[in-house]
Amino acid sequence: MDKDFVLEMANTIKDQLVSMTPLNVIRSWGIENFVATEYMGMAALKFHVNGRLFRGNVIIAYNDMDYYEVYLQNYAGTECIGEVVYFCELGRVIDEAVERGKDEAEYQRFLLKECYSQKDSL
Repeated sequence: MDKDFVLEMANTIKDQLVSMTPLNVIRSWGIENFVATEYMGMAALKFHVNGRLFRGNVIIAYNDMDYYEVYLQNYAGTECIGEVVYFCELGRVIDEAVERGKDEAEYQRFLLKECYSQKDSL
């Protein structure tokens, strides 16, 4: 695959992810770095996260159907968490797998607990 295309697509993916996802959500993932790469024959963006629910790599790959495929990868293996993801859904799909989960009430309880534990440590 052409390196310039991979780099261009990785930059596009990163720009779409950052522009469509609130900064506090992205920060909650504990991102360490962004890398342009190729995954399963697709141009992709790969980054390491250290979230509440998942620690490892997130891979966002651009497929030929003009969608994104999103994968989680760590010591246990690689799991596809979305095969047909629109650019405007990237943040939600990743946040649900890395930080928030599917239970909104549980996540709000977690945030409240974190808020109180930080106040106690001051």
